[in-house]
Amino acid sequence: MTDHKVVSRQEWQAAREELLQREKEHTRMGDELARQRRELPWVTIGKEYRFDTDDGTRTLAELFDGRSQLLIYHFMFGPSYEAGCPVNSSMADGLNGLLPHLHARDVTLLLVSQAPLAKLRPYKQRMGYVPEEPHLYAHLCGLEYLVMVGQLRNLPARPTADRIDGLLRLFGLHGDRHSPISAYSKGMRQKILLSAALLHNPDLILLDEPFSGLDVGTGLVLRSLIQELAARGKVVLFSSHDLEIVERVCSHVVILHRAKIVADDSIEHLRTLMALPTLEEIFSQLAVEQDTAAISREIADLIRA
Repeated sequence: MTDHKVVSRQEWQAAREELLQREKEHTRMGDELARQRRELPWVTIGKEYRFDTDDGTRTLAELFDGRSQLLIYHFMFGPSYEAGCPVNSSMADGLNGLLPHLHARDVTLLLVSQAPLAKLRPYKQRMGYVPEEPHLYAHLCGLEYLVMVGQLRNLPARPTADRIDGLLRLFGLHGDRHSPISAYSKGMRQKILLSAALLHNPDLILLDEPFSGLDVGTGLVLRSLIQELAARGKVVLFSSHDLEIVERVCSHVVILHRAKIVADDSIEHLRTLMALPTLEEIFSQLAVEQDTAAISREIADLIRA
């Protein structure tokens, strides 16, 4: 972590205003470059380019997919690569939510790469992600949202429809599958996110506070599901502040404090190493700097006064 010089508020304000001025200059320069980019001359494309896609071989004109604009992003994944560029991969993992907005503005976005499709397909399907906040398209119903996710991932229609139907039934959403997501509770939205993350059977599953909003029954199902997926060879990365659940579910734990790793080991080994019986006590020893009992007494005294 970077060590920062501690100064007076007046010195901080002066440094902040100087930086703000430079940031404004940088923004104006970026706006000018963007204007010049838009005004670049065009060139006629006479060569017949062909691209291998999930829908077969297509020409450049066909890539527009009936829209007036085509945005192409070079995804760096060469024929000899074992994985895509980490920066490109991070960007691509967040595209699902962007595509409907681009399509609404008559823009098609495609990623191109030199790697063959046989190598790209499994890489594209490698990960499922459940974010902490359930940002969904509230005007869609649960069924429509999952169908959209399947289409964005280019999953085969019939097997995907059967899998969606099964997930909705098993998560107790089948009776509400045609209701708009805007009418869903937080727990119902969480179940839709879980279904979307599992729909393509990924090898790596990222879960950020996945139990948030879930009822007790579904929470028990998810706890068992995480263990079942791990037993079947899936990698499940689970981020949570609920240490009791972490202790029950996870075989390995990483504890972060002030952006640094302070523990990286199995829970059993940490218990032995720290001579403490629970993960909560281990976490308190490694990452809690306050006197929690004293703070709680002060709060109780404050509201009584």
